Amino acid sequence: MAVMLRLKRFGAKKKLCWRIVVTDKRSPRDGRFIEELGHYDARKDPSVVKIKKERALYWLKNGAQPTETVRSLFKREKIAL
Repeated sequence: MAVMLRLKRFGAKKKLCWRIVVTDKRSPRDGRFIEELGHYDARKDPSVVKIKKERALYWLKNGAQPTETVRSLFKREKIAL
């Protein structure tokens, strides 16, 4: 099973937020996920990013591949890749 760290969209129309989740590569963007690692709100100024660092590092060490957006959020929060 290929595991990915990616964003899952939630919130009302024009009031979007994103959750950072661990999911199977084959599941849809807003489908099932294995674990929620945090959230990202780009509407605030400055944008808000909350990540469970220990769990993110655990999944990265076990071979989960982050998307480009999640990778940039990790760099911003100084989570080693």
